[in-house]
Amino acid sequence: MTLNLDRRLLLRAGAFGLAALSTPGVAQILTARGFTHGVASGEPAPHSVLLWTRYVGSGDTKLRCELSEDETFRKIAGGGDVVASPAHDNCAKLVVKGLAPGKWYNYRFIAPDGSMSDVGRTRTLPVGEVDRFGIGLFSCSNMPFGWFNAYAHAAARDDLDLVVHVGDYFYEYEYGHYPENPMAGRMIEPANETVTLADYRLRFASYRLDPDLRRLHQRFPMIAQWDDHELANDAWKDGAENHQSDKEGSWSVRKADAEKAYREWMPVSDAVYDSFEIGSLATVFRPETRITARSQQLDFGSVMAGKADIAKALADFRDGPWMAADRTLMGAKQEAWLHGALAKSAKSGTRWQVLAQQVVMGSLKAPVQMGDLVPADGDPKVRQALMAIAAAAKAGLPFNMDSWDGYPAARERLLRAAREADCNLVVLSGDSHNAWGNELAIEGAAAGVEYAGHSVTSPGYETYLPALPPAELAKALRGANPGLAFADTSRRGYVSLDLTPDQVRGQWHFMGTIARHTIDGTTSEGLSVKWNERRFSKA
Repeated sequence: MTLNLDRRLLLRAGAFGLAALSTPGVAQILTARGFTHGVASGEPAPHSVLLWTRYVGSGDTKLRCELSEDETFRKIAGGGDVVASPAHDNCAKLVVKGLAPGKWYNYRFIAPDGSMSDVGRTRTLPVGEVDRFGIGLFSCSNMPFGWFNAYAHAAARDDLDLVVHVGDYFYEYEYGHYPENPMAGRMIEPANETVTLADYRLRFASYRLDPDLRRLHQRFPMIAQWDDHELANDAWKDGAENHQSDKEGSWSVRKADAEKAYREWMPVSDAVYDSFEIGSLATVFRPETRITARSQQLDFGSVMAGKADIAKALADFRDGPWMAADRTLMGAKQEAWLHGALAKSAKSGTRWQVLAQQVVMGSLKAPVQMGDLVPADGDPKVRQALMAIAAAAKAGLPFNMDSWDGYPAARERLLRAAREADCNLVVLSGDSHNAWGNELAIEGAAAGVEYAGHSVTSPGYETYLPALPPAELAKALRGANPGLAFADTSRRGYVSLDLTPDQVRGQWHFMGTIARHTIDGTTSEGLSVKWNERRFSKA
């Protein structure tokens, strides 16, 4: 998702030190020999972890990987050999097994000439009873909009055990499109939109030179899943808003190329969806809600186009296409897996069921006075879009058809499954660029809570409603949505969660700025949920 307003409706309505990635250019760095992009780790288990690096040699190059419990590497605890091949853009990944549970390890890669990668730090997941576990949640990192200060802030912490990235790790747009006025020192390559395999690889290479992202990967294991911009804006199983087959070729080819580059450059396995056990404390589920089986997004513009009676058109849409039972984000196979896995986790006595997925799950309707929030002399396209969204709200419809709000039957199936299994559900989300704390319910019964994270850099409502004080907008949104416990629509950052057997405490961390490379001025606000309550209390 690019805009917080319905993008298609708007269109129809009208580390401190790496200054500029163009000096030297990314392409030049890619032709350099040796280790080019640091290290990363991901998808930890009690006895294994996936490790990643990139090494450019004269061809296929065998690297040796070593893990140690200390930084001296005097005693090697595990490792193995892996090949960095041009066939995979010189990226190398291996899963190291036979490790002890709940331990931090240092790791490095060694080339045939004796040169070494950066030393990374990772950890395995614990088993049995766990007193505490820390998770960082990130999404929506558009480099030309500003500095990745959220990554820098998290990388400096010692109380996180795992980071989760729920998508929009990068953006596919051409340089100068979104944003139109890129920030100085935040050059990306290629300058064109990413369409081919070479394009996607180069965009990854560009982002992964950012010192703060590199440091985050170096210090923590990551569980990651793409959203839409790793492919194209508002993607679904058979296409995307930002894909034009007549100009950009087959969607299936582009999708395959984007996925290949993602799996090369990210510390992820080939599993489309998976789960991870943090002892008896929590199960973290990582579904795929974007391209495997997602039905095409519905569109308010199409509903209202050419209709004399807008209210009737919206009512017909609400009672028909919007509520259709066959609309899905995950597909029947994945839904069956997730519903069954939630029940298994709860039945086993695991305290928390954490669903780390891409798009906002809580229902968010616009205030009916939304059209009045733009001044008379404001952007007429934005005003027209807001008036249409307000009309939808009067019909009982939410404003974002690209989130779970566009798939209410699928959401009901998931929340019902979680409630019937007696889960303590904690949903983690991204995509919207804004911060939301949602209480989730099914037929009036509390089903869980959602920490929907704001973006690392991508803009929120403050860009589209600059004359409206953010506090007033947040108040109006909370008034229109009884389940909305927290909202911030103007600041960038990330979320951290502190899990204990008795409660989950989540905090939205807001960067003082993304216009300068600094973490000064960071502030935080939080909510907590107690075990077996499934509703927020003030943290």
